[in-house]
Amino acid sequence: MLEKMKEIIAEQLNCGADTITEETSFKEDLGADSLDLFELVMALEDEYGVEIPADDLTNLTTVGSVMQYLKEKGVE
Repeated sequence: MLEKMKEIIAEQLNCGADTITEETSFKEDLGADSLDLFELVMALEDEYGVEIPADDLTNLTTVGSVMQYLKEKGVE
């Protein structure tokens, strides 16, 4: 899952996939703003076929937290 996430994040945020780890913070490490995060969430929803409610976004601050969230939603 991490490799696919890295591809999606790198494409959406125009950054190098090799710099992304589970600990990478979207705002602090990648400089993502709210629009970037919205577009990223849309791409993740399309890729994994899940809906991520806006209320849940405040808890999804790192790559690892998104992966954990998706696993809890049944995504492998």
